[in-house]
Amino acid sequence: MKPSTDLNDTLMARARQVIPGGVNSPVRAFRAVGGTPRFVQRAEGPYFWDANHQRYIDYIGSWGPMILGHGHPAVLEAVHQAANEGFSFGAPTEREIELAEAIIALYPSLEMVRLVSSGTEAGMSAIRLARGATGRDKIIKFEGCYHGHADALLVKAGSGLATFGNPTSAGVPPEVVQHTLVLEYNHVAQLEEAFAQHGADVACVILEPIAGNMNFVRASTEFTRRARELCTQHGALLIYDEVMTGCRVALGGAQSVYAKLIPGFEPDLTVLGKVIGGGMPLAAFGGKRAVMEQLAPLGPVYQAGTLSGNPVATACGLATLREISRPGFFDALSSKTRQLVDGLQGAADAEGVAFSSDCEGGMFGFFLLPELPRNYSQVMKSDSARFNTLFHGLLERGVYIAPALYEAGFVSAAHGPDDIAQTVGAAREVFRTLAAG
Repeated sequence: MKPSTDLNDTLMARARQVIPGGVNSPVRAFRAVGGTPRFVQRAEGPYFWDANHQRYIDYIGSWGPMILGHGHPAVLEAVHQAANEGFSFGAPTEREIELAEAIIALYPSLEMVRLVSSGTEAGMSAIRLARGATGRDKIIKFEGCYHGHADALLVKAGSGLATFGNPTSAGVPPEVVQHTLVLEYNHVAQLEEAFAQHGADVACVILEPIAGNMNFVRASTEFTRRARELCTQHGALLIYDEVMTGCRVALGGAQSVYAKLIPGFEPDLTVLGKVIGGGMPLAAFGGKRAVMEQLAPLGPVYQAGTLSGNPVATACGLATLREISRPGFFDALSSKTRQLVDGLQGAADAEGVAFSSDCEGGMFGFFLLPELPRNYSQVMKSDSARFNTLFHGLLERGVYIAPALYEAGFVSAAHGPDDIAQTVGAAREVFRTLAAG
């Protein structure tokens, strides 16, 4: 029951006076679903508590990093020790080497990595590196895939084949995105035609293997195979954006999943974030030695960062990677996620609500549609009003999912059978309301 004085409302009113929109990242504002954001006071395991001391089962997990749940003892111990030794040095540390070695051990496609502080920074730097290594300007991205808020990537698709993008944010001059081609996700023929027209000028294709900002849309095996073949044929680099999927859908990320379907498959460059930092601001990009050695100070492609390889962040990331590398971890996590998704699907089916769902490892998504979509235009057919009803119905029952129709969800190792049962039970009640309405 909502208290007579909602401290979340009070805090939001204060925040709007000093922070644009009251938030430091737009999706937190609840603009898509309406209502007041929950201001988190503390978190533990699979839960967080808001300003009113209301507990919620957390299925966003800081948008993916909290794969162990909040406040895992081994991670806390590592962070406390690192903090006692110093917050930041602006000089190399051994732990940076250890984290780089740990990442490379999990990803056969990587021979060298560069640590940075955010997924946006990693994606932007990987594209600059691809351009520098190939001597080309054009990049291909796909509608509905998000690679951070770098200027060249804030574009939408035009109406025709291989149309150059137009800015989707004020402050981005058209000439900044004139070399960005935006294609339809999972459209093989369109990708082939783009390379036929522009192949000699394409520096890279950047791709989310599972598009988590379309909720949860997988790249088809054929689409992935052709992207790899076309990049190889035309001398372009294939960049796998695994900020969301890396160490989340599998220990070796989505590329390890696709390598089982496409023998010998691997990207040229990989962008990582979220889980590898364990909740701290940390990301990375990496690839083969010959490409990575194009980076300064060895090569002509400049990239730098004051807080890159931060000693507290690397301690958090290393401790997280150690825990998720334990035998059986991903089998157990995948089982929990599947139980949740199957439970939600069963509840929707029982009430006659159109619903489709999918998951991989600890990442899941669902749509109020009878079939899973394959691209952005199909995703846009989702009923936002019905989703908003579902979101607020779950929120009122103590279940927190992403406050946006187009965002994936995340299960942690800390979620237990009771949490999943409570979530499915709450969803069933809301589905009943949707069916009646």
